[in-house]
Amino acid sequence: MVVPWGGVSCCLSAAALYLLGRSSGRDADILKSVTRVNQLKDLAQLLDSAYKVLPVVVAISGRVGSDTPINCEYSGLRGVIVEETAEQHFLKHNDAGSWIQDSALMLSMCKEVPWYLDDGTSRVNVIGARGATGLVLTVGSEVFEESGRSLVRGTLDYLQGLKMLGVKRIERVLPTGTPLTVVGEAVKDDIGTIRMQKPHKGPFYVSHKTIDQLIANLGRWARVLAAAAKRSSKEEEGSNGVSENGSDNSKKDRTMPDLCVICLEQEYNSVFVPCGHMCCCMACSSHLTNCPLCRRRIEQVVKTFRH
Repeated sequence: MVVPWGGVSCCLSAAALYLLGRSSGRDADILKSVTRVNQLKDLAQLLDSAYKVLPVVVAISGRVGSDTPINCEYSGLRGVIVEETAEQHFLKHNDAGSWIQDSALMLSMCKEVPWYLDDGTSRVNVIGARGATGLVLTVGSEVFEESGRSLVRGTLDYLQGLKMLGVKRIERVLPTGTPLTVVGEAVKDDIGTIRMQKPHKGPFYVSHKTIDQLIANLGRWARVLAAAAKRSSKEEEGSNGVSENGSDNSKKDRTMPDLCVICLEQEYNSVFVPCGHMCCCMACSSHLTNCPLCRRRIEQVVKTFRH
C-alpha cells in the first residue's frame, strides 16, 4: 500500500492540523502548571488550603484498586473496567462473484465498578475515567471460536451467499494493581471522601504514562502537527504537488515523523478496516475498538509494510 506523506495529514486540512497542534501544545502547557501530588495523603490538606481558589487541578499517581473488583470470565483477571465484544466473521460473495471476508458486531458491553488509586499512603476515587484521554485497556483474552460444519449449515450458507467462519471474542480490562497517572480536578465531599474527575475546563487524563512522559509526548505531537499543517498548506497551494515554477513539492520537506497518534513513539503501520485510516502502530491498534480519527468502528486491523 502506498500512502501519502502522513496518515493523519492526508485526512485533515491544514487548518484542522493547526488547531489540533495548538490544542496539544496548550494541553502540554497546562500539564506543566498543574500541582503534582507526590503522596495521596497530602491531597486532603491541599484541598483544605485551596478552598478559596477552587477548582484544584492536580496530577496524582497510584495503583488501581477496588473493594468490589470484577472477576473476568475469559481471562481470569480481576479488573475495574471490563469491555467485551463478540464479532461474527464470515465470507460473502461480492458483486464480482468472489468470496471476501467480512464481520458483524454481535455483542458490545462494558462493566465498571467503583475504583480508586492507592499509593500506600491513602486512596483517591476516580470518576468518569472512560471519558478521559489516554486510557488504554489491556487485552485480557482474545479467542476465535470456529463455526461448526454440517450439510444443512453448508446448504444454508450457499443459498445466502455466506460462509460462517466463527466468532471472535475480545475481553479488554483495566486490571487491579495497574499503575496509573490521573490529571484532573480533585474534589472533597462533606464526609471527607476525595475523588478525581473531569474539570469543567482543561484536560482530563488517565494514563499509564507519568506526567513527564505525557508532557513530552504532547509537546512532540504539537510539533508534529505544526509541521504537518505547514506541509499540508504548501501542498494545497500547488496542484498535485507541483508549484507554479514547475518544481515537484511532493518530494520536499519529508522530515515529519510518521508517529502513532496514541503512543507518539512508534511509527504507524496498521490500516483500519473499513474506514481505511492509518494512524496507529500495531501495538496500540490492538487496544482500540474505534478509529481515533473518524470514530468509526474497527472491524479489522491490517499490518502494512511502508518504505
